[in-house]
Formats: sequence, structure tokens, C-alpha cells
Amino acid sequence: MTAPDSLPFAALLEENLASASPDLLRAMVKTFAEAMMSADVDRACGGEYGRASEERVNSRNGYRNRDWDTRVGTVDLAIPRVRSGSYFPSWLLERRRRAEQALISVVATCYLLGVSTRRVEKLAESLGVTQLSKSQVSEMAKHLDERVAEFRNRPLDQGPYTFVWVDALTQKVREGGRVVNVHCLVAVGVNNEGQREVLGLDVATSEDGAGWLAFLRSLVARGLGGVKLVVSDAHAGLVDAVGATLPGASWQRCRTHYARNLLSQVPKSAQPWVATLLRTVFEQPDAGAVRRQMATVIAALDERFPKAAEHLERAREDLLAFAVFPRTVWKSIWSNNPQERLNKEIRRRTDVVGIFPDRTAIIRLVGAVLAEQSDEWAEQRRYIGSEILGRCRLHPIEGQDPDEAPATALTA
Repeated sequence: MTAPDSLPFAALLEENLASASPDLLRAMVKTFAEAMMSADVDRACGGEYGRASEERVNSRNGYRNRDWDTRVGTVDLAIPRVRSGSYFPSWLLERRRRAEQALISVVATCYLLGVSTRRVEKLAESLGVTQLSKSQVSEMAKHLDERVAEFRNRPLDQGPYTFVWVDALTQKVREGGRVVNVHCLVAVGVNNEGQREVLGLDVATSEDGAGWLAFLRSLVARGLGGVKLVVSDAHAGLVDAVGATLPGASWQRCRTHYARNLLSQVPKSAQPWVATLLRTVFEQPDAGAVRRQMATVIAALDERFPKAAEHLERAREDLLAFAVFPRTVWKSIWSNNPQERLNKEIRRRTDVVGIFPDRTAIIRLVGAVLAEQSDEWAEQRRYIGSEILGRCRLHPIEGQDPDEAPATALTA
């Protein structure tokens, strides 16, 4: 492969790179460039660094630093020095645009595909590094793995996390000589500053109670606490797992996904009417009106579609869990829509891969996306204001509208 061959590939990834974290990409560019220089010097010296070799003709002698300006910022490269003669990577002397495009292609490939050894080796050849070993490619991936592991295992010390959203995304992976489905479990919470924060990521064989229980326990072990409400779709075993690991937390069933389930209980011709009827429940001005309207909707459904009315009656409490909190936050907590937008960002990358080579590659790619998103949220305005969040942390008083809580309770 020649350098120009890599340019169309880089162009195709331009949109993905534009939305990626500059800090992460700078770190990856630095790591990959230094790894390829290391491979280049090993070849010139006749042996790998730190290993004896009968074919060795030279050895290393420290590093010298040089700034390299790229589209993701200035990268401080540590260029290896040799004891006899001198070394300087030829691709840094080439036309900068071509060298940078090729290197960014290497980084983007690893970022989007969970590090494909064959693709990295081919793209590295465009920079003149023709003997990039699998171990050296693995070393490149190790840097990203360390960043992701640090992110996944960090203490959750910004609590209490009043609201938590959880969801599962199905991914395909090769295991045991066949392609199987596994589930990415993702949790997002609102911290004590009112900012959204990605709390955790794990990969489970099946989306069941055991998987959710292990996932939530791991979050609690890292410091998750103070949870008042967990928002999600109706995942199997999740409600029991919430009860076992997060005492005092209730469950809000996503109204958007439930609406689809309810519509499947009535004829297609009646679906617009039923959808409009259900929306009226969430358009009420206070908690009391919400509950009264829900009773009205169930009664109206019972006259024409008893099966749908029974379906809604069973889901009533799970759908109305949001109503004990101040009305200001209702739109933020009565559905899993915020998590769905995050899922789209994840799938925008994972769809490029299709089938992952192993679970580590899933963790590497999805973890990198989540780390970026969490950093972006930390720089944005608060998702929920601190005063309202303080009111949400109070235990609701039976029969009292949460929006009418006494002002003295705000200092509790």
C-alpha cells in the first residue's frame, strides 16, 4: 500500500474523527507514532529494544523531543536516538499532509475497529514501517485499553447519583468458532453537581437477572449510592436486581418504549387514538392530575379494548414512578430517550465493525466512546439544576405534591 492509497480511507473517517475527543486522539496519535518509530529503530539496529541479538548492529541512546503539528493538536513526539549514526523517521520529512493522513488513518482504524492487526500493518507500510509485528500492534492497543480500564474502574465519588439510566445494546462477537450475540450493559447517572456521567460498562453473555445483578453490584462496589430512581426499558430481571442492590430506589419504565408495547395490544386502526390517549397522562400539571388521568385512560380503554386496559393497569405504577418528583424534571426522567441518543453514538462506531473479534475489542471501542461522552458532559451545562436536584433527593411526603414541598425542606 502506498501513502496515497490511504487517503480515501482517511477521508471516509473524517466525520467520525470530527466528533471524537481531541485529547484522546492526540494521545493515540502520539502512542502510535512512537510505536512505529520504535519498530523502525528496532529494524535499523537489528534487534528489539532490551533484547540481545546476534544480528544487532546498533543500540539505542535515549530520546529527543520534537513537536508535530496535526489536525488534532500539537503532539510532543519522543524520537529514539541511536549510539552510532542518527535516526529520524523518514515519514516526518515527507509532505506533512500525506504523512499525517496516513497516521490518522492508522489511529482511526484502531479507534473504530477495535484494533485490526492486519489493517494497522498495511497502513503502517504507507509510512515506511514494513516490519510492524503483532506484538507492537498490541502495544499500541494497550495504551487505549489502559485508558478505558481506568475509566471503567474509577471510583464513583461524585454521588449521590439521584437518577440512573441503564440500557443494553446487542453486539455480535466471534466466540468458540461461531458468531454469538452478547450484551453491552451501560449505566449513566446524574451526579451531585447535576451533570450526567457515564457510570459503567460491562459485557454480559445474556441480558438476564444475573447479568444485571453483577453489573449493579460492581457499580455499588465502586461507590454508586443515593439512587432514587432507575430509568430503563423492561429488561428481564432488572427490577429484581435494582431491589437487591439499590435499596430505596424505584423503577421508572420508559414511557416511549411502553407506548409501543401498548399499541401492539390494539388493532392498527385504533393505534393513533390509543397513542393520543396515553399521551394525555403525561401532559397533566401535577402528580394528582397524572394519576386521575391514568385512571380515566384505563377506563376508556376498558370499554373498547379490555386486553389493552389490563396491560396498562399492570404497568401503571412503573409508568408513574416519575410523578413523586418535582414537575420540572419529569421530561428528563420519564423515559430512556437520553440513553437512546447515547446508544446512537455507540452504534455509529460499532456498526462499522459489524462482528467483533472478541469481547476485549467491544470494551475497547465502546469504552472509548463512553469516556469521550462523559468528558463532554462534564463541560456542558448542568442536566438538572442543583436546587431542583436537592428537592429530588428528599423522600416524598405521602399525599403531597412534590412541587409544593415546604421551603425549609431544601436545606435538609
